[in-house]
Amino acid sequence: MASPTGRAGGKGAGRRSPSLAQLRAFTAVAEHLHFRDAAAAIGMSQPALSGAVSALEETLGVTLLERTTRKVLLSPAGERLAVRARAVLDEVGALMEEAEAVRAPFTGVLRLGVIPTVAPYVLPTVLRLVHDRYPELDLQVHEEQTASLLEGLQVGRLDLLLLAVPLGVPGVVELPLFDEDFVLVTPLDHRLGGREGIPREALRELRLLLLDEGHCLRDQALDICREAGRADAPVTTTAAGLSTLVQLVAGGLGVTLLPRTAVKVETTRSNQLLTGYFADPAPTRRIALAMRSGAARSTEYRELADALREALRPLPVRVLGAEA
Repeated sequence: MASPTGRAGGKGAGRRSPSLAQLRAFTAVAEHLHFRDAAAAIGMSQPALSGAVSALEETLGVTLLERTTRKVLLSPAGERLAVRARAVLDEVGALMEEAEAVRAPFTGVLRLGVIPTVAPYVLPTVLRLVHDRYPELDLQVHEEQTASLLEGLQVGRLDLLLLAVPLGVPGVVELPLFDEDFVLVTPLDHRLGGREGIPREALRELRLLLLDEGHCLRDQALDICREAGRADAPVTTTAAGLSTLVQLVAGGLGVTLLPRTAVKVETTRSNQLLTGYFADPAPTRRIALAMRSGAARSTEYRELADALREALRPLPVRVLGAEA
């Protein structure tokens, strides 16, 4: 059937299509805004990368970059088409993942992102499971804070996340694994040290030590304090990680909240600590795997979540069903 222009094949007939190499070169330059850095990022020589971008501009008939002696800028057309180019490459990547999954499930690379307040305590179980049950799976672990992990998942840098939920992020599917209680870690001489049945209201007057900004555990601790009726943000001293936080408690600077999975690892390093337990219902957090909606390997990820729930049962957590 002839097109309105009188040519068979419709709009764009006769034009050359961009190659994937050209699209990869352009998206790398769009991300780095520097030819040398972009070339290094995708393992291409700088002349080859420059040539690929020029060829893409010729193929599309538009100027994508504004080149000066000092820097590279995206043209208005480049701004718009960079988004399209990235989407095309993402879809090609998904196609390859789907083909790999069909050929041989649980093989190839799986890039797992984990938050710092989960990694030291749950990763050993994950690694044992993968080693024993999925020996052909190349698991690559990335420990980052929640915002960075979500960005990595959404742009395709990461495949699966292990973190605290709910996230409430469109396009991200959560696969709940377990709930765990928080405990109160105190110095030896603290009035609540080692007690059971501690009411949440006790948090209103405590000198609570928190993690730095950006850690979801900090936000969870603040939420627990607000639920207990504490209006102010109890921040006088902060730490970059739970190990430092617990040592600050041992030094008498205050108290802190720890998830149950962290207690055995963190509190056995000092004999100057006591662990107190809250009255039911204790404050809790939920840990889940998270994947992109429509992920090519979603069936594998759900199977991995099922296997991980069983493997986690020896930990001090409440394992959840798949539909939690």
